[in-house]
Amino acid sequence: QVQLVESGGGSVQVGESLRLACAVSGFAIRTKCMAWFRQAPGKEREGVASIDSTTTRIYARFAQGRFSISRDAAQNTVYLEMNSLKPEDTAMYYCAARPFGNCAKMETPEYFNYWGQGTQVTVSS
Repeated sequence: QVQLVESGGGSVQVGESLRLACAVSGFAIRTKCMAWFRQAPGKEREGVASIDSTTTRIYARFAQGRFSISRDAAQNTVYLEMNSLKPEDTAMYYCAARPFGNCAKMETPEYFNYWGQGTQVTVSS
């Protein structure tokens, strides 16, 4: 069965870094578009970054220059490296998979059919 399992979340202080991981079972991530979303309490889920089958990377404006998405095909795991973290980065971070290979832009959640359970990231000032 397809499973996406996030890990790496935690509590950090402003300016610190965190690396999230999404381990996938059931399909090869190199053939799909993988993405990270985040959702803070009372707010809508928003896209953070995506990487598709061509390794094209897309970032939300708030993530550009600070976050980096990557994948390890051998481990079938996608990562999100977050640097210079800010309090507004505090949210539940979700890993998602799109059934198609390409992501030409930061797609909305409805385009992704597989989701992980989320991992909490808390940034304190």
